[in-house]
Amino acid sequence: MLTIYKNKKDIPTDKEYVELNDLFFNMNTAFLLDDRAKVIIRDVDSSAMISRYKIRSRFNGDVLNTDKLSTSCKTVLNVMYYPDKVFCLKECGEEAVEILFAFEKGAVYSDYAMIPFDFDKVEVCSGGRIAVIDDYEELKTWWEQYV
Repeated sequence: MLTIYKNKKDIPTDKEYVELNDLFFNMNTAFLLDDRAKVIIRDVDSSAMISRYKIRSRFNGDVLNTDKLSTSCKTVLNVMYYPDKVFCLKECGEEAVEILFAFEKGAVYSDYAMIPFDFDKVEVCSGGRIAVIDDYEELKTWWEQYV
């Protein structure tokens, strides 16, 4: 299940925090793309992955390098390929957040609420406490509490 941190100080020191998803993707994740990425690219950016480094744009069908994917899409791919790191959630759109909340594993950080209406459960960490939340209202309340 996805783990959410709302305070940077709660991210364990043994976990790397990545603020710049675009840069991290271009330098690391782009080399790992495989068939799993096709679904994410389709669902988040409405584009088609035609090879490890090429996508077909949804706008005019042009073939582009994968570095042209949206930061939302890159964030989801980063979390998928590097579930042991914590990625900043702030540049994600709704489609990306919905996909992330369904992940079996991975970790994100955001100091403000980004919650899809439909999710199963997530693990939340703040103030040294860990909890599992499976309700939108409860998660919204957790996110809005000042710690």
